[in-house]
Amino acid sequence: MEKFNVIVIGAGAAGLIAAGRAAEKGAKVLLLEKMRKEGKKLLITGKGRCNITNSLPISDFVKEVLPDGRFLRNAFNRFYTDDIIQLLEKQGMKTILERGGRYFPKSQKAKDVLDILRQWVVEQGVEVRCDQKVDRIIRESGKVSGVQCQEKKYKAKSIIIATGGMSYPATGSTGDGYALARLLGHTIEPLRPSLVALETDSLIAGHLKELTLKNVNAMAFVDGKKAFEEFGEMTFDKKILSGPIIITLSRFLVEHIQKDHKVEIVVDLKPALDDKKLDRRLLRDLEANSNKRLKTVFATWLPALLVPVLMKRIGLDGEKECHQVSAAERKEIRKTFKNLHFPVIGHRSWEEAIVTAGGVSVKEVDPQTMESKLAKGLYFAGEVLNLDGPTGGYNLQIAWSTGWVAGDSVVE
Repeated sequence: MEKFNVIVIGAGAAGLIAAGRAAEKGAKVLLLEKMRKEGKKLLITGKGRCNITNSLPISDFVKEVLPDGRFLRNAFNRFYTDDIIQLLEKQGMKTILERGGRYFPKSQKAKDVLDILRQWVVEQGVEVRCDQKVDRIIRESGKVSGVQCQEKKYKAKSIIIATGGMSYPATGSTGDGYALARLLGHTIEPLRPSLVALETDSLIAGHLKELTLKNVNAMAFVDGKKAFEEFGEMTFDKKILSGPIIITLSRFLVEHIQKDHKVEIVVDLKPALDDKKLDRRLLRDLEANSNKRLKTVFATWLPALLVPVLMKRIGLDGEKECHQVSAAERKEIRKTFKNLHFPVIGHRSWEEAIVTAGGVSVKEVDPQTMESKLAKGLYFAGEVLNLDGPTGGYNLQIAWSTGWVAGDSVVE
């Protein structure tokens, strides 16, 4: 049986950082990855650009993490945004800061981030072995003592589970870490897709494809009560609602959808105008174009793809002249612009979810070290933990920070 000081299971963002840090501090480290190559999921983050992290202060960042970001305060104090940027830049990578406090590699290529980390890990002396799926963690007298991969066993006093979650299973994230943790007595909080597109049976959405709405307000209603809201950009793909604000709302809505609550998205197409201001705008435009056809003026109010769909929804004749539009019709236009309803009937699958909500209960993990409170020598890092954030570099920073602390702590 080969012997190591530390075994890291999973060569994604958290696993690479954990392995590199442990080796940097002098440990003999084995990094095991079940896929043929490391970091497959890292390659698709940020739509292939890799949103490395976010510049938000720690005090604000933790508020964005569910279910309890306070667990991460110590990890962030030890390794945060500046630290991961410095590590990458020290290895030769230039980064850029974009709107929303989002950091990306200047090359705009996730592959460059992965290559830098792989290079760094190797330089620290980590032994990386791919095509190695861990079947079980060996425990003796309450302490971990090694792992078994099919017929082969590796011995180590410290083991870090950094296997990721369930999202994008084609990259290797198929819940292996949850099974390993459960066998050692850990509680796995209910798993569900997060940051995922939503499905609707709206006839309006059914006629829209590849339409993007900018600067709109999306309100989420649960059982008839307004629960959440987001301002920004959303997209349609037939009966699928997506885009940044929908993806963000999904973090809170998937659980309600799975519990069969009534969920509805109501979109305000003109959030900058209240009802009275919008009415004055409509009236002014109709009067200024009194002899023009209504559909011509409608096209100045909405994206072209939306014009015929909403005119049909309201029951308007686009050929009539603007001076023929009644006050009642104008009221319906105003009402529709401010309250476009989309009943939500489901969400997209794990194959399309950006991250996993749920996971290993952080109540059973020491936030100072990422060590299990149930099995001596067992540590956790990354998405396998019950921690998730919104889009914008949050989830990768959680991986970097928990991975660093785990790698640091195994040597301490």
